Amino acid sequence: MFTREKPYYTLNDWCMEQYGEKLYKIALDAGFTCPTRDGTLGTGGCIFCSSNGSGDFAAGGRQRASAHGSGDFAAGGICIREQLAEGRRLLAGKKTGSRYIAYFQAYTNTYGPLSYLEQIYTQALVEPDIAGISIATRPDCLPDDVLALLSRLRLAFPHKFIWVELGLQTIHETTAQYIRRGYPLSCFDDAVRRLHAVSVPVIVHIILGLPGENEDMVLSTVRHLNRCGIWGVKLQLLHVLRGTDLARDYADGKFRVLTLDEYLELLMNCIGTLSPDIVIHRVTGDGPKELLIAPDWSRNKRNVLNMLHHRMKQTSFRQGQYYESGTCHSV
Repeated sequence: MFTREKPYYTLNDWCMEQYGEKLYKIALDAGFTCPTRDGTLGTGGCIFCSSNGSGDFAAGGRQRASAHGSGDFAAGGICIREQLAEGRRLLAGKKTGSRYIAYFQAYTNTYGPLSYLEQIYTQALVEPDIAGISIATRPDCLPDDVLALLSRLRLAFPHKFIWVELGLQTIHETTAQYIRRGYPLSCFDDAVRRLHAVSVPVIVHIILGLPGENEDMVLSTVRHLNRCGIWGVKLQLLHVLRGTDLARDYADGKFRVLTLDEYLELLMNCIGTLSPDIVIHRVTGDGPKELLIAPDWSRNKRNVLNMLHHRMKQTSFRQGQYYESGTCHSV
Protein backbone atom coordinates (compact mmCIF):
# COMPACT_ATOMS: atom_id res chain seq x y z
CA MET A 1 0.00 0.00 0.00
CA PHE A 2 1.22 3.51 -0.84
CA THR A 3 2.20 5.52 2.26
CA ARG A 4 1.93 9.29 2.11
CA GLU A 5 5.21 11.03 2.82
CA LYS A 6 3.83 13.95 4.83
CA PRO A 7 0.94 14.55 7.27
CA TYR A 8 -0.97 16.32 4.53
CA TYR A 9 -2.12 15.27 1.06
CA THR A 10 0.54 16.57 -1.33
CA LEU A 11 0.56 16.75 -5.10
CA ASN A 12 3.43 14.25 -5.02
CA ASP A 13 1.19 11.85 -3.09
CA TRP A 14 -1.50 12.18 -5.74
CA CYS A 15 1.02 11.64 -8.55
CA MET A 16 2.41 8.52 -6.88
CA GLU A 17 -1.09 7.16 -6.36
CA GLN A 18 -2.11 7.81 -9.97
CA TYR A 19 1.14 7.27 -11.87
CA GLY A 20 3.59 5.60 -9.51
CA GLU A 21 6.08 8.41 -10.06
CA LYS A 22 6.67 12.09 -9.36
CA LEU A 23 5.55 14.61 -11.99
CA TYR A 24 7.30 17.97 -12.28
CA LYS A 25 5.52 21.04 -13.58
CA ILE A 26 6.97 22.90 -16.55
CA ALA A 27 5.82 26.53 -16.24
CA LEU A 28 4.79 28.14 -19.53
CA ASP A 29 4.22 31.68 -20.78
CA ALA A 30 1.77 31.67 -23.69
CA GLY A 31 1.79 35.42 -24.31
CA PHE A 32 -1.39 36.43 -22.48
CA THR A 33 -2.28 39.58 -20.62
CA CYS A 34 -4.95 40.16 -17.96
CA PRO A 35 -8.15 42.26 -17.73
CA THR A 36 -6.62 44.10 -14.77
CA ARG A 37 -3.73 45.18 -17.01
CA ASP A 38 -5.12 45.74 -20.52
CA GLY A 39 -7.62 48.42 -19.49
CA THR A 40 -10.69 46.21 -19.28
CA LEU A 41 -10.74 46.36 -15.48
CA GLY A 42 -7.59 48.38 -14.89
CA THR A 43 -3.99 48.83 -15.95
CA GLY A 44 -1.92 48.12 -12.84
CA GLY A 45 -2.69 44.45 -12.31
CA CYS A 46 -3.25 42.94 -8.88
CA ILE A 47 -1.36 44.88 -6.24
CA PHE A 48 1.04 42.01 -5.45
CA CYS A 49 1.69 40.77 -8.98
CA SER A 50 5.08 41.23 -10.66
CA SER A 51 5.44 42.54 -14.21
CA ASN A 52 5.73 38.91 -15.35
CA GLY A 53 2.18 38.13 -14.24
CA SER A 54 3.23 35.35 -11.83
CA GLY A 55 5.18 33.74 -14.65
CA ASP A 56 8.65 34.53 -13.31
CA PHE A 57 9.69 30.88 -13.54
CA ALA A 58 8.25 30.11 -16.96
CA ALA A 59 10.60 28.18 -19.23
CA GLY A 60 11.95 30.90 -21.49
CA GLY A 61 8.54 32.25 -22.36
CA ARG A 62 9.26 35.87 -21.50
CA GLN A 63 11.57 36.25 -24.50
CA ARG A 64 8.84 35.06 -26.85
CA ALA A 65 5.82 36.73 -25.31
CA SER A 66 5.64 39.81 -27.49
CA ALA A 67 1.84 39.55 -27.58
CA HIS A 68 1.42 40.75 -23.98
CA GLY A 69 -1.15 43.51 -23.82
CA SER A 70 -1.50 43.79 -27.60
CA GLY A 71 -4.20 41.23 -28.23
CA ASP A 72 -2.27 40.24 -31.38
CA PHE A 73 -1.78 36.57 -30.55
CA ALA A 74 -0.75 35.65 -34.08
CA ALA A 75 2.27 37.94 -33.72
CA GLY A 76 3.35 36.49 -30.38
CA GLY A 77 5.59 33.79 -31.78
CA ILE A 78 4.68 31.51 -28.87
CA CYS A 79 5.72 27.91 -29.34
CA ILE A 80 4.65 25.70 -26.46
CA ARG A 81 6.74 22.78 -27.73
CA GLU A 82 9.90 24.90 -27.50
CA GLN A 83 9.09 25.93 -23.94
CA LEU A 84 8.39 22.34 -22.96
CA ALA A 85 11.73 21.30 -24.43
CA GLU A 86 13.47 24.06 -22.47
CA GLY A 87 11.64 22.97 -19.31
CA ARG A 88 12.83 19.41 -19.75
CA ARG A 89 16.40 20.69 -20.05
CA LEU A 90 16.03 22.75 -16.88
CA LEU A 91 14.73 19.72 -15.00
CA ALA A 92 17.31 17.31 -16.38
CA GLY A 93 19.33 17.32 -13.14
CA LYS A 94 16.35 16.55 -10.92
CA LYS A 95 15.06 13.14 -10.00
CA THR A 96 11.93 13.08 -12.12
CA GLY A 97 9.66 10.44 -13.49
CA SER A 98 9.01 9.95 -17.17
CA ARG A 99 6.16 12.47 -17.42
CA TYR A 100 5.49 16.15 -16.74
CA ILE A 101 2.67 18.62 -16.14
CA ALA A 102 2.40 21.51 -18.61
CA TYR A 103 1.55 24.53 -16.45
CA PHE A 104 0.10 27.54 -18.27
CA GLN A 105 1.16 29.96 -15.57
CA ALA A 106 1.86 33.54 -16.67
CA TYR A 107 -1.04 36.00 -16.59
CA THR A 108 -4.60 34.82 -17.47
CA ASN A 109 -4.43 31.70 -19.61
CA THR A 110 -8.00 31.62 -20.92
CA TYR A 111 -7.99 35.30 -21.89
CA GLY A 112 -7.66 35.06 -25.64
CA PRO A 113 -9.26 33.84 -28.88
CA LEU A 114 -10.73 30.36 -28.66
CA SER A 115 -8.72 29.16 -31.67
CA TYR A 116 -5.50 30.24 -29.98
CA LEU A 117 -6.45 28.52 -26.72
CA GLU A 118 -7.16 25.29 -28.56
CA GLN A 119 -3.84 25.56 -30.38
CA ILE A 120 -1.65 26.01 -27.31
CA TYR A 121 -3.46 23.49 -25.10
CA THR A 122 -3.29 20.90 -27.87
CA GLN A 123 0.42 21.56 -28.45
CA ALA A 124 1.00 20.46 -24.86
CA LEU A 125 -1.48 17.59 -24.74
CA VAL A 126 -0.11 15.84 -27.83
CA GLU A 127 3.37 15.55 -26.28
CA PRO A 128 3.77 11.89 -25.20
CA ASP A 129 5.49 12.73 -21.89
CA ILE A 130 2.95 15.36 -20.80
CA ALA A 131 0.55 13.72 -18.33
CA GLY A 132 -1.80 16.68 -18.45
CA ILE A 133 -2.16 20.45 -18.37
CA SER A 134 -2.91 22.94 -15.61
CA ILE A 135 -4.37 26.29 -16.69
CA ALA A 136 -4.04 29.31 -14.39
CA THR A 137 -6.81 31.84 -14.98
CA ARG A 138 -9.46 34.09 -13.46
CA PRO A 139 -13.07 33.09 -12.69
CA ASP A 140 -14.31 36.00 -14.79
CA CYS A 141 -12.40 34.72 -17.84
CA LEU A 142 -14.22 31.40 -18.28
CA PRO A 143 -16.98 31.97 -20.83
CA ASP A 144 -19.12 29.07 -21.99
CA ASP A 145 -17.13 28.52 -25.19
CA VAL A 146 -13.93 28.04 -23.16
CA LEU A 147 -15.63 25.49 -20.92
CA ALA A 148 -16.93 23.72 -24.03
CA LEU A 149 -13.37 23.63 -25.39
CA LEU A 150 -12.05 22.09 -22.17
CA SER A 151 -14.81 19.50 -22.32
CA ARG A 152 -13.91 18.62 -25.93
CA LEU A 153 -10.23 18.30 -25.08
CA ARG A 154 -11.05 15.99 -22.17
CA LEU A 155 -12.80 13.68 -24.64
CA ALA A 156 -10.04 14.00 -27.24
CA PHE A 157 -7.31 13.15 -24.69
CA PRO A 158 -9.03 10.72 -22.31
CA HIS A 159 -5.77 9.51 -20.74
CA LYS A 160 -4.60 13.01 -19.81
CA PHE A 161 -5.91 15.42 -17.20
CA ILE A 162 -6.97 19.05 -17.55
CA TRP A 163 -6.98 21.22 -14.41
CA VAL A 164 -7.98 24.84 -13.95
CA GLU A 165 -6.28 27.00 -11.31
CA LEU A 166 -8.24 29.99 -10.00
CA GLY A 167 -6.64 32.90 -8.13
CA LEU A 168 -9.16 33.58 -5.37
CA GLN A 169 -6.65 34.83 -2.72
CA THR A 170 -9.43 35.66 -0.21
CA ILE A 171 -13.21 35.51 0.21
CA HIS A 172 -13.31 38.93 1.89
CA GLU A 173 -14.52 41.72 -0.39
CA THR A 174 -12.66 44.53 1.41
CA THR A 175 -9.34 42.74 0.90
CA ALA A 176 -10.29 41.85 -2.68
CA GLN A 177 -10.85 45.52 -3.45
CA TYR A 178 -7.51 46.45 -1.89
CA ILE A 179 -5.59 43.92 -3.96
CA ARG A 180 -7.57 44.95 -7.10
CA ARG A 181 -8.81 41.43 -7.77
CA GLY A 182 -11.59 42.76 -9.96
CA TYR A 183 -14.42 40.29 -9.37
CA PRO A 184 -16.81 39.41 -6.50
CA LEU A 185 -16.87 36.13 -4.59
CA SER A 186 -20.10 35.16 -6.37
CA CYS A 187 -18.16 35.09 -9.66
CA PHE A 188 -15.68 32.61 -8.18
CA ASP A 189 -18.44 30.41 -6.77
CA ASP A 190 -20.21 30.34 -10.14
CA ALA A 191 -16.99 29.47 -11.99
CA VAL A 192 -16.34 26.54 -9.65
CA ARG A 193 -19.87 25.20 -10.20
CA ARG A 194 -19.53 25.52 -13.97
CA LEU A 195 -16.15 23.79 -14.00
CA HIS A 196 -17.58 20.97 -11.90
CA ALA A 197 -20.38 20.64 -14.46
CA VAL A 198 -17.83 19.83 -17.20
CA SER A 199 -15.78 17.59 -14.86
CA VAL A 200 -12.72 19.84 -14.73
CA PRO A 201 -10.91 19.70 -11.36
CA VAL A 202 -10.35 23.08 -9.69
CA ILE A 203 -7.22 24.22 -7.85
CA VAL A 204 -7.55 27.44 -5.85
CA HIS A 205 -4.83 29.90 -4.87
CA ILE A 206 -5.17 31.72 -1.56
CA ILE A 207 -2.66 34.11 0.00
CA LEU A 208 -1.69 34.01 3.66
CA GLY A 209 -0.62 37.30 5.19
CA LEU A 210 -2.64 39.76 3.10
CA PRO A 211 -2.75 43.25 4.65
CA GLY A 212 -5.67 43.70 7.02
CA GLU A 213 -6.50 40.00 7.35
CA ASN A 214 -6.31 38.21 10.68
CA GLU A 215 -6.25 34.47 11.28
CA ASP A 216 -10.03 34.13 11.55
CA MET A 217 -10.45 35.78 8.15
CA VAL A 218 -7.95 33.42 6.53
CA LEU A 219 -9.59 30.36 8.07
CA SER A 220 -12.98 31.58 6.84
CA THR A 221 -11.53 31.46 3.33
CA VAL A 222 -10.32 27.89 3.91
CA ARG A 223 -13.72 26.79 5.22
CA HIS A 224 -15.37 28.31 2.15
CA LEU A 225 -13.12 26.19 -0.07
CA ASN A 226 -14.17 23.08 1.85
CA ARG A 227 -17.81 23.88 1.09
CA CYS A 228 -17.06 24.48 -2.62
CA GLY A 229 -15.72 20.97 -3.07
CA ILE A 230 -12.49 21.99 -4.80
CA TRP A 231 -9.91 19.37 -5.74
CA GLY A 232 -6.67 21.19 -4.92
CA VAL A 233 -5.32 24.26 -3.16
CA LYS A 234 -2.17 26.38 -3.14
CA LEU A 235 -1.46 28.06 0.19
CA GLN A 236 0.70 31.00 -0.88
CA LEU A 237 2.82 33.18 1.36
CA LEU A 238 2.44 36.88 0.62
CA HIS A 239 5.63 38.15 -1.03
CA VAL A 240 6.47 41.81 -1.41
CA LEU A 241 8.16 42.18 -4.81
CA ARG A 242 10.01 45.12 -6.32
CA GLY A 243 8.05 47.11 -8.85
CA THR A 244 4.62 46.35 -7.36
CA ASP A 245 2.18 48.72 -5.71
CA LEU A 246 2.27 46.41 -2.70
CA ALA A 247 5.98 47.27 -2.33
CA ARG A 248 5.11 50.95 -2.19
CA ASP A 249 2.58 50.38 0.60
CA TYR A 250 5.11 48.24 2.47
CA ALA A 251 7.74 50.97 2.20
CA ASP A 252 5.18 53.48 3.51
CA GLY A 253 4.63 51.30 6.59
CA LYS A 254 0.98 50.52 5.80
CA PHE A 255 1.36 46.87 6.77
CA ARG A 256 3.92 44.37 8.01
CA VAL A 257 4.70 40.89 6.75
CA LEU A 258 4.36 37.75 8.84
CA THR A 259 7.28 36.43 10.84
CA LEU A 260 8.32 32.84 10.21
CA ASP A 261 6.70 31.68 13.47
CA GLU A 262 3.48 33.54 12.66
CA TYR A 263 3.39 32.03 9.21
CA LEU A 264 3.98 28.48 10.43
CA GLU A 265 1.22 28.80 13.03
CA LEU A 266 -1.23 30.20 10.49
CA LEU A 267 -0.25 27.62 7.90
CA MET A 268 -0.75 24.72 10.31
CA ASN A 269 -4.18 26.03 11.28
CA CYS A 270 -5.09 26.26 7.59
CA ILE A 271 -3.93 22.69 6.99
CA GLY A 272 -5.83 21.49 10.04
CA THR A 273 -9.01 23.23 8.86
CA LEU A 274 -8.74 21.97 5.29
CA SER A 275 -10.64 18.87 4.22
CA PRO A 276 -8.25 15.87 4.14
CA ASP A 277 -9.48 15.03 0.62
CA ILE A 278 -8.15 18.27 -0.89
CA VAL A 279 -4.74 17.96 -2.53
CA ILE A 280 -2.30 20.58 -1.26
CA HIS A 281 -0.17 21.70 -4.19
CA ARG A 282 1.84 24.27 -2.25
CA VAL A 283 2.36 25.34 1.36
CA THR A 284 4.52 28.39 0.74
CA GLY A 285 5.75 30.14 -2.39
CA ASP A 286 8.74 31.13 -4.47
CA GLY A 287 9.44 34.83 -4.71
CA PRO A 288 12.05 35.59 -7.40
CA LYS A 289 15.17 36.34 -5.35
CA GLU A 290 16.13 39.34 -7.44
CA LEU A 291 12.68 40.90 -6.86
CA LEU A 292 11.96 39.83 -3.29
CA ILE A 293 11.82 42.59 -0.68
CA ALA A 294 10.08 40.74 2.15
CA PRO A 295 9.81 38.51 4.06
CA ASP A 296 13.51 37.82 3.90
CA TRP A 297 13.19 34.49 5.72
CA SER A 298 11.23 33.10 2.77
CA ARG A 299 14.41 32.98 0.68
CA ASN A 300 15.25 29.68 2.40
CA LYS A 301 12.27 27.63 1.29
CA ARG A 302 13.80 24.36 2.42
CA ASN A 303 14.16 25.68 5.97
CA VAL A 304 10.50 26.78 6.00
CA LEU A 305 9.35 23.34 4.88
CA ASN A 306 11.66 21.54 7.31
CA MET A 307 10.35 23.60 10.23
CA LEU A 308 6.75 22.99 9.20
CA HIS A 309 7.23 19.25 8.97
CA HIS A 310 9.16 19.13 12.25
CA ARG A 311 6.38 20.97 14.10
CA MET A 312 3.70 18.78 12.58
CA LYS A 313 5.60 15.64 13.52
CA GLN A 314 6.25 16.84 17.08
CA THR A 315 2.57 17.49 17.68
CA SER A 316 1.18 14.61 15.57
CA PHE A 317 -0.57 17.28 13.57
CA ARG A 318 -2.28 16.38 10.30
CA GLN A 319 -4.45 17.79 7.57
CA GLY A 320 -8.14 17.93 8.39
CA GLN A 321 -8.01 17.28 12.11
CA TYR A 322 -10.11 20.39 12.85
CA TYR A 323 -12.30 19.69 9.84
CA GLU A 324 -13.03 16.19 11.07
CA SER A 325 -13.49 16.97 14.76
CA GLY A 326 -15.36 20.23 14.35
CA THR A 327 -13.17 21.79 17.05
CA CYS A 328 -11.87 25.34 17.03
CA HIS A 329 -8.37 25.84 15.64
CA SER A 330 -5.48 25.81 18.08
CA VAL A 331 -1.83 25.03 17.44
